[in-house]
Amino acid sequence: MPDTPVLAPPQPLCASDDLAEKGRAVLFDVLHFGQPARAFALRFEGRVVGYLNRCVHVPTEMDWQPGEFLDAERAFIVCSMHGATYEPSSGRCVGGPCGRGRLSPVEVVESNGRVCWYPSRDIRPVEGLPAAGDAGGPHEHS
Repeated sequence: MPDTPVLAPPQPLCASDDLAEKGRAVLFDVLHFGQPARAFALRFEGRVVGYLNRCVHVPTEMDWQPGEFLDAERAFIVCSMHGATYEPSSGRCVGGPCGRGRLSPVEVVESNGRVCWYPSRDIRPVEGLPAAGDAGGPHEHS
């Protein structure tokens, strides 16, 4: 019988009210293929979406200020490094140097006034850290 990894339970992220429509994202730490990474969740067109904070073009964090991912019109996620542009509801590249790529999704669910994220085979929680990062905390572009 093959070894099937047991996925971690849903990870509490934030209160639903913490995510304003097309506003600042909530940042949180994860392990991506066992390596430390940042992820984010934001509300777009009434739905919470989550992605790794990593551009398809160059694997660097994309926000131009902590938790700020959307362009001036609040219509697209834009990488602050080279302007790769992504459709928020799907993560699909729609312009710039990201080609036909897509952001790596993180499953998020909103229920009973709370937002949680679900670990996957490739994206896991960081043990020993709080469930959600502080959007105003340390932030560096790689």
